Amino acid sequence: MTPTAEPLQGNQRATYREVLAEPRFRLLFSTRAVAITADALRITTFSVLVFSSTGSALLSAVAFGIGFIPQLVGSLLLGSLADQLPPRALITGGYALTCATALLLALVRMPVAASLCVVALVSLATPVFHGASSRLVAQSLKGDAYVLGRSLNNIAGAGAQLFGLALGGAAVAALGPRRALVVSAVLYLGCALAIRIRLPRLEPAEFGGTAGSAGADGGAVRASLRGAGLLLRGRTVRRLMLAQWLPVALVAGAEGLIVAYAGERQFAPGWYAVLMGCLPVGMLVGDLLVGRLLRPRARERLVVPLAALAGLPLIGFAAEPGVGVSSGLLLLSGLGYAYGLGLQRPFLDALPQDGQGQAFGLLGSGSMTLQGVGPVCLGAVAAGIGTGGAIALAGVAVALTAGWILTWHAPISPLPAPNHSTGSENSTEQHACSPSAE
Repeated sequence: MTPTAEPLQGNQRATYREVLAEPRFRLLFSTRAVAITADALRITTFSVLVFSSTGSALLSAVAFGIGFIPQLVGSLLLGSLADQLPPRALITGGYALTCATALLLALVRMPVAASLCVVALVSLATPVFHGASSRLVAQSLKGDAYVLGRSLNNIAGAGAQLFGLALGGAAVAALGPRRALVVSAVLYLGCALAIRIRLPRLEPAEFGGTAGSAGADGGAVRASLRGAGLLLRGRTVRRLMLAQWLPVALVAGAEGLIVAYAGERQFAPGWYAVLMGCLPVGMLVGDLLVGRLLRPRARERLVVPLAALAGLPLIGFAAEPGVGVSSGLLLLSGLGYAYGLGLQRPFLDALPQDGQGQAFGLLGSGSMTLQGVGPVCLGAVAAGIGTGGAIALAGVAVALTAGWILTWHAPISPLPAPNHSTGSENSTEQHACSPSAE
């Protein structure tokens, strides 16, 4: 199957309808949305299962986050496989592996330590599957269509996560945690079957990969470490990764304090859930507006203002506002998340053609890891200055990050020069003008 979305040059704007018309993207998009729902269901249900078995809030929290932090290690050690193995086998295998994990947790009564180890080990391979999927999206959508594809993934991801959390609560209440885990396994199995049946078999060479290079160079681990080193040593790629990691991690850290903030302010029971929902709602609206209404160059010009918008409202928590003002501040902060859309085209342009899968895996795993570290760090700060002050400090840090981006970010990334030679480094097939992260 060849990509059907033609490259969009210059400042031409794509539409969501054009993006969804591409069959390969539509398949990857729909299965990823279902998988995110299953992720949220599995993670929350596993946390409930651990708490019901141990009565330990600490172990329950560890169960909730145990699948996040090991992903960075997995990306560093195995990330090159996303560019070297057939994508259909990788993506199908990823969904099948998570299905088997959910079934194992549901059906086998293991010690808590053993179940935590199982989840952590499986998460090591997650960046490989996600990197292969992201690489296929980048190959299928060109120009502004790719940026809107990332926007759609963000929107669907936030919505699917909210739905998965709600489904998890209902499933646990109706079926119990172990049967709820079986429900998540069924969702993963459906994704695996859909990819296996509907995605054509593509060898790495067919989508720009490097088949067999890992073995020739001494193994996947050595190739992955070398590839990650090359990516992170490149100043442009490193800056663009940090720009996408830091604000998100800091805001996630602030989000992790919302429950404690609501408790300290003695808000009515249940209001913490409303506050926690404001950020994803803002993210949905921001991605939709920025992705649908603005042209590519306008998005790139607004990277710094939108990044600042993600942080500045949080500073208002220093005054310890009530429910209404707090909700508004969090909603505004969520709108600022759309800054990332303006970084997608420069990021993809900066990647080596034979390392895109590893780069996307590293980008996603680094973001997940920092989002796990952020709440821990800000929680420690909150112990000294209070939750309102810690949330405000996170806002200051995001604003400073926006200022740092201003010092190097070119608001309009250079466009490939017209060249019809197939071997040219400036051909639009090699440098797609566009950018998730399932």
